[in-house]
Amino acid sequence: MADHLSNTFRRVPRTGVIYVMTEAQKQGFRYGDPSWVNLGQGAPETGDLPGAPPRLNEVTLRDNSREYSPVVGLTELRAAVARLYNARYRVGKASQYGVENVAIASGGRLSLSRLAAALGRTHVGHFLPDYTAYEELLELFELFNPIPIPLEPDRGYAFSALELEREIVSRGLGAVLLSNPSNPTGKLVAGRQLEDWVRVGRSLGSVLLFDEFYSNYIWDDAAAPFGSVSAAAYVEDVDSDPVVVFDGLTKNWRYPGWRIGWTLGPREVIDAISSVGSFLDGGAPHPLQWAALPLLEPENADAEARAIRQTFKAKRQLMLKRLLGMGVRLDAAPAGAFYIWGSVADLPAGWNDGMSFFRRGLEQKVISVPGVFFDVNPGKRRIHRESRFARYVRFSFGPPMDVLERGLGRLEGALARAQ
Repeated sequence: MADHLSNTFRRVPRTGVIYVMTEAQKQGFRYGDPSWVNLGQGAPETGDLPGAPPRLNEVTLRDNSREYSPVVGLTELRAAVARLYNARYRVGKASQYGVENVAIASGGRLSLSRLAAALGRTHVGHFLPDYTAYEELLELFELFNPIPIPLEPDRGYAFSALELEREIVSRGLGAVLLSNPSNPTGKLVAGRQLEDWVRVGRSLGSVLLFDEFYSNYIWDDAAAPFGSVSAAAYVEDVDSDPVVVFDGLTKNWRYPGWRIGWTLGPREVIDAISSVGSFLDGGAPHPLQWAALPLLEPENADAEARAIRQTFKAKRQLMLKRLLGMGVRLDAAPAGAFYIWGSVADLPAGWNDGMSFFRRGLEQKVISVPGVFFDVNPGKRRIHRESRFARYVRFSFGPPMDVLERGLGRLEGALARAQ
């Protein structure tokens, strides 16, 4: 970059999925190319599933959909989101979510960016490992301080409500951010444990920021009595409890290309992020918000959740069996999401760290994500040491079954030749 430009613009590195997809494209990958197997990108299969509602293949443009939508989102879609959460998680509770508790944005990253831009001077706790995009999110907005909370592989990444309470108190955390179920480990906070987490946030006044984009992908039926998992089930007062939920059509409805997401929380939070949205992005696409309305009807949403569980459970079992057979070691089987997080340290030389595994996989036209990218490190403050997750890889079982079988077969063959 020319000196005058480099003095004006900061360098923003490609990390996580953006990095691996860019590297794959250098090797000839193109979206839609059947010769490649994408086990890296966090994208669910988007076609018909047994028992799921029919896919929406057309969008009808209403006359007023040519106009801007409100920055906070269409009132009709905001109301539909609130109704769904009330039907799933708030039956019989005095406090109910309303339109004022929902904001619509163009996908999950933007929903999180709005929230981050609205945060004041505080400490924000985040877990290790967690979603790669959190690194740039936590670094870009410099008004708050990101504080890492390491999770231990030898404990299966478990973290109790008591430990959460200690972290909040000892580190002065004004907010805690996490994906639930976790991307990449599949660790799930649910049931009594999730209720206790919400209680801790309420009692200490620390805002709990739940990224629930995988909340339909729960593999233990008993852990999801509502069909999916949400912290919204344990909120006492929707306008005073410090619980903010992020979700959208991307994963749980399998419409990643629509980029429609939402934030659910106290109206004071919704007001703040809506003000941020007025300068940050201007609002989500009007026509797609109209088109999304039937997807949020409780009957359709629950049918989609059941179909996801049935289809993706079988893919989870396939990938677990095949990866374990290759010698990939797991700290814990995933309880949610559609990823397998495993150590490749026991594989043959040249395959036994995350980055080399990724490079060797590209030679087989198979994409994965090295674990180092999930060691979220905003500002690169932790230096001069190898990442704890340098020998880990994240594998996605989002693609259709036949694609998974093809990719796993290629990896098995290449590893057999490397013995």
